[in-house]
Amino acid sequence: MAAMNPDAVARAFVDHYYTTFDVNRAGLGSLYQEGSMLTFEGQQVLGSQNIAAKLAALPFGQCQHKVSTVDCQPSGPPGAVLVFVSGALKLSGEQHELKFSQMFHLVPTPHGSFYVANDIFRLNYG
Repeated sequence: MAAMNPDAVARAFVDHYYTTFDVNRAGLGSLYQEGSMLTFEGQQVLGSQNIAAKLAALPFGQCQHKVSTVDCQPSGPPGAVLVFVSGALKLSGEQHELKFSQMFHLVPTPHGSFYVANDIFRLNYG
């Protein structure tokens, strides 16, 4: 099997992640595994079920992500990809967008897909 292009993996993942987040946040849980970790605004959450619960409990309903940049690098283990995203988040009923940055460490599975091993999210103020 040919090695995946990290840029293609990153772009496809980012499109899928934010589309799913915006229309069916509960569907994000399957992207994580039990050893996965999310750090959301400094709060660490371990495991796919806890991460799904954290994302579902965020204090806003509908939102829309607008991705500005996607940078990536090949990483370990072989085939893994680090993805860094910056963009804006528009909450339903709010006038102003919130700037955000998010980092994902995507690790290949034996089935040819990827899971999120690490996810760090921060709003950017100022």
